[in-house]
Amino acid sequence: VMVWLRRCTHYLFIVVVAVNSTLLTINAGDYIFYTDWAWTSYVIFSISQTLMLVVGATYYLTFTGVPGTTTYYCLIMTVYTWVAKGAWFALGYPYDFIVTPVWLPSGMLLDLVYWATKKNKHSLILFGGVLVGMSLPLFNMVNLITVADPLETAFKYPRPTLPPYMTPIEPQVGKFYNSPVALGAGAGAVLSVTMAALGCKLNTWTYRWMAA
Repeated sequence: VMVWLRRCTHYLFIVVVAVNSTLLTINAGDYIFYTDWAWTSYVIFSISQTLMLVVGATYYLTFTGVPGTTTYYCLIMTVYTWVAKGAWFALGYPYDFIVTPVWLPSGMLLDLVYWATKKNKHSLILFGGVLVGMSLPLFNMVNLITVADPLETAFKYPRPTLPPYMTPIEPQVGKFYNSPVALGAGAGAVLSVTMAALGCKLNTWTYRWMAA
């Protein structure tokens, strides 16, 4: 049994990360409700999705060693999200509420780096991490633009579980930053390198544990 469990560790980790990425995405969709904090939440959720994508995708990619694995991983995340968003029907939301596959282009960039550098892990960590960190906030903004007007959606589909202090309100003058995409991309580019390195290291650790 232990041998079987150890051999399945890789796949278990992949499923856990993919599911958590999906949950992050669903929660990230809520930031358009909190219009007053929209840009702040946008930056935070963009970074969180970037880091979750990088660590899981790098782990999976270095495990298989096959360029294209990251794109496949991002596709899994996208499909998980589409299926999970079906639950919004129960709350009366429109189904087009945050379903844009924002990870796929970033995943393709990570695969491209791995392929172009002839499977060099250090290049994958540095160049791949930076590219994903810089690109995902940009694609996430495209995601935001494709969504219906946040105030209209919030008032048309009120959430019964939303506490009073989170009731959607008109946006205020102040913003978190002049360019949330630039801030998210800058922070994501730095942090993603660390998470890419962690993904590679997790792969090494898991192999050592399996061999024990």
